[in-house]
Amino acid sequence: MNYIDTHCHLDQYSKPLEVLKRADAASITTIAVTETPSGFQRLALRLGARRAVHVALGLHPLRAATASPMDLALYTEMLDQTDYIGEIGLDGSQAGRNSFRQQVKVFEHLLQQPRTKRKVMTVHSRGAERETIERLADAGVTAILHWYSGPLKHIDTALAAGLWFSVNPAMLKSRNGQRILAALPPQRVVTETDGPYSKISGRPSEPADIAFVVTGLARTWGTEPEECQRRISDNMAAITASARNSLP
Repeated sequence: MNYIDTHCHLDQYSKPLEVLKRADAASITTIAVTETPSGFQRLALRLGARRAVHVALGLHPLRAATASPMDLALYTEMLDQTDYIGEIGLDGSQAGRNSFRQQVKVFEHLLQQPRTKRKVMTVHSRGAERETIERLADAGVTAILHWYSGPLKHIDTALAAGLWFSVNPAMLKSRNGQRILAALPPQRVVTETDGPYSKISGRPSEPADIAFVVTGLARTWGTEPEECQRRISDNMAAITASARNSLP
């Protein structure tokens, strides 16, 4: 059975090729997000063409404050080299409060690129859920809200806008994560690790741990892991089709 990790910071592991080797052995397809266009360029070059890993072009919101015109130009130049975008978005937490105005400016610029509509996005929204969802809805893009942790009241707005949600090990273990999961329809959920930033048994999670997430989701949904994984696979196929069928 094939699994999907829709959000993993592969370049943040000390031995990313070993992480990928374990992912391959576990039949995991990995979307490797990046935080800058130059980071995308480096990781794509390092990994080369691999069947089960897709490098996503990113400009993390906490990097947006220092993004130069050259960074934005490189982002635009790199768009045709991938079908995936991430990590992008907005961060209204204490860490991002001072740079929020610049984050919004950069995020809107990224969403305005016509070719963006044909990409699958994985999006950061911590502390800025309403603002992020509104801009994604206005742009009409295919997007997954990664590790959503905000108010339940914004979930219906996101669902009405056709957005998706990715679930990781930390969400399965936290009270807030379980509260959010209970509000999400299974047909709008996919899996992620956010490794190495989320943990399993005190160690950094990695794509090979996706089966753990599927088992946890199956328990939450009251179904068997195999049926849960079929649901996730169908959801990812729908996400991919949505992006491919969008007008540029």
